Amino acid sequence: MDDHPAPPTLWRSPLGIFMLLAGAVGLYYLLTEHLAHAAQAVPYLFLLACPLMHMFHGHHGHGGHDPDRRPSGEQPPAEGAERR
Repeated sequence: MDDHPAPPTLWRSPLGIFMLLAGAVGLYYLLTEHLAHAAQAVPYLFLLACPLMHMFHGHHGHGGHDPDRRPSGEQPPAEGAERR
């Protein structure tokens, strides 16, 4: 049986602790110094998101706007049923 202790993971090593602290200090600096600049961009990000969602979300799921055209596998309405 080997009773050798396992080496510490990266985040528990001195280098990992330093990286966590440096990241926390950097995040604090970014939030305190640049939050006003980032907040000014939020309305433009919403405006940019609208056409991007339209382009990438797609309309491939509803099969177009023709009421007589149905996706494959869908049954036609029963006789006498009202069309919406």
